[in-house]
Amino acid sequence: MQLKSWQLVLAIVVISFMLTLAEVPSADRFTTAAISLSSGVAALSLMAVAALLGARWGFIETCFGGLDSVYQTHKWLGIWALVFASLHFLFKAGIKEWEVAAIITLAPDLTRLVRQLSYVALVFIIMLALNRNIPYNVWRWWHKLSGPLFLIVIVHWLSFKSPIALTSPAGLWLAFVVMLGVVAAAYKLLLYRFVSNHAEYEVAGISPGAGAVHMQLAPVGKAIDFEPGQFGFLRMKEEGLREPHPFTIASAKSEDGRVDFLIRSLGDYTERLIANTKVGMRADIYAPYGRFKRLQSAKREVWIGGGVGISPFVAWLKDEVNHFDKVTLFYFYTPGRDFPAVELMREIAQQRGAELVPVADGPASAAFVRRFAEIAGEAGPAEVEVSFCGPKGLLNNLQGQMRENGIPESNLRHEYFEFR
Repeated sequence: MQLKSWQLVLAIVVISFMLTLAEVPSADRFTTAAISLSSGVAALSLMAVAALLGARWGFIETCFGGLDSVYQTHKWLGIWALVFASLHFLFKAGIKEWEVAAIITLAPDLTRLVRQLSYVALVFIIMLALNRNIPYNVWRWWHKLSGPLFLIVIVHWLSFKSPIALTSPAGLWLAFVVMLGVVAAAYKLLLYRFVSNHAEYEVAGISPGAGAVHMQLAPVGKAIDFEPGQFGFLRMKEEGLREPHPFTIASAKSEDGRVDFLIRSLGDYTERLIANTKVGMRADIYAPYGRFKRLQSAKREVWIGGGVGISPFVAWLKDEVNHFDKVTLFYFYTPGRDFPAVELMREIAQQRGAELVPVADGPASAAFVRRFAEIAGEAGPAEVEVSFCGPKGLLNNLQGQMRENGIPESNLRHEYFEFR
């Protein structure tokens, strides 16, 4: 069973409120002061767990079923942290009759400043994370401030006079989650590049396309271990190209350890990467990530790839040890921008015995709607397993088609297409 975003957020909020309300007099538990105090504890707890998820540790990815889901949860933790921090900031978190004390003592003016800075810091972190108009190279360096800004929020907790003692259940809860968050943030900021699973590669081949490139990389020493459909963070060792970006591995395992990426120009960085990468350049690949693996036990498989979302299915088709006679691949592409080319995809599919249905006219395509319905009718809706990788709009349309044909929602597996 995979952990859902709402389950984690709800659990953190419930624990924070229950432990905090236990520290205030029972007569005051439904006052704005108690709600404000509980909201502050919840906001700090959510921030700490968000920092924990940002470390990209493998056991966390396993809990959520993939790094894409971890990033989605990371985003929602931040959003709800801002909601509860706003409640905390809006109302005074105390009543004169309460017995209160600070864990550490700061000058009154400094305590007030830290309180205001902690809220501003949280707003800055969340707005930065959600703003897609910021160039990635700028966003990435600003986002590194999340860890130091998180420390300001911690200082606010420690210097704020409240009825929560460090040795109380609520205090121990905060100390526990904050410690996890600080360790995770320090790891990601200082150690990730050196101790996480990665290997050095050299660009061995480049095949350009329409606003895209097929990049082949060969290991310099050891090769990364991965399963077809997983992805890695590519970090070129060239000035101006050092920003690590996630790309799905578009190749199966091979004896020489080669890794292929299909990269489309979708922003400032990928545009520079396509224009400036040359054979012989070195790169680090941090991998493997993702849990998007083929469900070979299915009686009937439907694969749907949109644009660059075709990459995991290219990798699955290249996995020669498998059989594909029960597979239909719908390849959604824009005419003139098909990469890989439809002809190449048709050739690969024929070699593997899979059915390819190119779709150039969008999700409302009659060819897609008709063939999808035929598959559901032939195999039976419950027997059709759908694997999807592509834009959100295409996903929404697919879910509608599944409902119309009686295919259960639980038969759909997909990765979130965007990380930011």
